[in-house]
Amino acid sequence: MGVVILLVMAAGVAAMLTRKLPTGFALVLLAVAIAFIAGAPLTGENSVLDTVLQEGAPALAATMVAILLGSWLGKLLDETGIAGTLVRKIVEFGGDRPVVVALGVLAVSTLVGTVTGSAPAAMLAGIIGIPAMIAVGIPKVTAAGTILMGIAAGMPFELPIWQFFSTALELPIPTVRGFMLKLFPFALAAAVLFVLVETRRRGVEHAWSLKSASAKPVSRREQLGDAPWYALLTPVVPLVLALGFEVAILPSMLAGVVYALLTTTRPREMNKRLLRTLYGAFEVAAAPMVLFIAIGILLAAVKLPGAVESLEPLVKAVSPQNPVLFVLVFTLLVPLCLYRGPLNVFGLGAGIAGVLIAAGIYPAVAVLGLATSYNQVFGVSDPTSTQTVWSAQYAGVTPQQVMLRTLPYVWAVALGGFCVTAATYL
Repeated sequence: MGVVILLVMAAGVAAMLTRKLPTGFALVLLAVAIAFIAGAPLTGENSVLDTVLQEGAPALAATMVAILLGSWLGKLLDETGIAGTLVRKIVEFGGDRPVVVALGVLAVSTLVGTVTGSAPAAMLAGIIGIPAMIAVGIPKVTAAGTILMGIAAGMPFELPIWQFFSTALELPIPTVRGFMLKLFPFALAAAVLFVLVETRRRGVEHAWSLKSASAKPVSRREQLGDAPWYALLTPVVPLVLALGFEVAILPSMLAGVVYALLTTTRPREMNKRLLRTLYGAFEVAAAPMVLFIAIGILLAAVKLPGAVESLEPLVKAVSPQNPVLFVLVFTLLVPLCLYRGPLNVFGLGAGIAGVLIAAGIYPAVAVLGLATSYNQVFGVSDPTSTQTVWSAQYAGVTPQQVMLRTLPYVWAVALGGFCVTAATYL
């Protein structure tokens, strides 16, 4: 049965890679197929309808709410001009010094990456940041990569990601936070190194193909003006509450929403802005929320007793237990998290993580190290991820060019995460 389940998983990966099925739909069909193969009854305990679908769909509800709040805060950062002001101030400070401008945009991208992820984060920092970098001579691929590396540097502090890994891997938030703090120095060092190396190695290229892209930021500035200096602290508010005061994730993010609103909006306009940005947040969050419903269903399927019993001997046979082999093998497997591959945690990788934990092959915190390290690669270099596609297209290059330029740096981040995992948890 284990071999049959693996073959079905391979078919699911093929369907996602060839875009025959959207990822969310493919994961649900895969989950139902795994449940039937594992001998689950249609109804009752450990069944397809009651356990996999009914209990699995809302399993990641807290993560979905966190994603919605992150999208809401991102919408407020955009509409109130906070994100644009941060980028403009950095660009004005950097002047015609390419490295300073790039490092400044990187810093803003990191801040934005702590609030929200995916394409909205890239747009918040990149709409102004990418044309500004290109205007001072930074190559287009480097400009797109700078935005992505910055978002990835902020990812260890992205509160919805904490909630996702906490719920999916059944780990307490302090455990997730503790590993993320260990991963952050690797992500930050790689991001800074990317800017310093790529801006010097590629030299200065004066390209004005994105000149027209600056029209939107200029008109927005004329309409809104710069946000107040104290409003620029908005991205930091949830972090201070969650890290410094250990406030729960959802209240911390709500506090960020309230702070952004109070520091930028007149009382008579608050009601309209609240509703407008919240409705806009639903549009942004809809796709990832559907994906998290599918992931919850898949996790419920792979944790069924029959599935665990079938997969345990096969997975155990190929899972290294020696810490050195652990680092070596999983470092070599990094490319499998690209192109929605089997180690992508927002796809089949979530199911594999569930199997590793349910079968007792690795402790849950070690699986956390694997999943978060692979996520650093996916978030930057996967040509199918929305933030990579948007950044590349906006800069006038292909996602594959961005992947080739950024992959060595994020591969090193993953290696660092694996080393910490092996040294600490194995």
